[in-house]
Amino acid sequence: MEFWSETAKALSPYTPGEQPSIQGLVKLNTNESPLPPSPRALAAMREAANDSLRLYPTPESDALRETLARYHGLRAENVFVGNGSDEVLAHAFIALLKHEKPLLFPDVTYSFYPVWAQLYDIATETIPLDADMRVRIEDYRRNRVGAIVLANPNAPTGVALSRAAIAQMLSDHADIPVVVDEAYVDFGGESAVPLIASHPNLLVVRTFSKSRALAGLRVGYSLGQPSLIEALSRVKNSFNSYPLGRLAVAGAVASVEDEAYFQQSLATIVTERENATARLEELGFEILPSSANFIFARHKSAKGAELARALRERAVLVRHFNAPRIEDFLRITIGTAEQTEKLVAALREILA
Repeated sequence: MEFWSETAKALSPYTPGEQPSIQGLVKLNTNESPLPPSPRALAAMREAANDSLRLYPTPESDALRETLARYHGLRAENVFVGNGSDEVLAHAFIALLKHEKPLLFPDVTYSFYPVWAQLYDIATETIPLDADMRVRIEDYRRNRVGAIVLANPNAPTGVALSRAAIAQMLSDHADIPVVVDEAYVDFGGESAVPLIASHPNLLVVRTFSKSRALAGLRVGYSLGQPSLIEALSRVKNSFNSYPLGRLAVAGAVASVEDEAYFQQSLATIVTERENATARLEELGFEILPSSANFIFARHKSAKGAELARALRERAVLVRHFNAPRIEDFLRITIGTAEQTEKLVAALREILA
């Protein structure tokens, strides 16, 4: 630590989910897709692995921006792309969310938000979820608000706000930026993208890591009116002018263009989510209503940490958060039907 800056010394970094190498592991802890990426995406990346890799990619990933603009019914100037949605969000924190008044977000939400706030010296205030672990938009109506960031569906709860509720929040706070993190929206939430045209303060952030099964590619993007996108670009070009490589752009473009495979994959995961929910409820779990590719569950007679430890001993990995209000919950990624069976068998043995 001798040569560390004071900033580095003070940081409390985000802790990502484990990525262990355990034989026969049932890995349900990082919300990766249980299904492979689009075959068209894989083929496009193989084709792009050619002599052109000696050249830099285009700084603004033009082909991907144009493809995403068409997909969402927008223009290229409404689209920003980055190296995973975490990078896009990090740029948004410094470009849009740093103000004299505090940034608001829920007390139970994506645990990277307070890390970025600390890194960029952003004043924050957390707003408690209600007793049902839901965001109440009326709780955000306060005098001193500099900006708002919300995950919708929320993580790690999986509970979603309606588009109408997001629209009301945008109207309540028309004079400040509101960032809506839609990492999981494809699994059953209502996207706020249709609100962009009428709300210049809205930035929507999305990822290819979950619903498009491309977590290893590191592609994220945001959508908003051009002035917000320009702010992100200014930060990006002060940090890394070429965030996406040629292979990532080729794979992401092909994934967006393979709509049939995308919809089929979503349907498969949603079906398995309902199956896993029903099976765990039979074992005595309380499960929050999920619009994501995971469920947030607690057992009426077992501690969350003990369950997570016992599952790990049986080569089943889930995510446990040792944090106020949620220490007895487990966040369980939706896997394949076979993985659900192994999870249920392990839990039945533990709870016997």
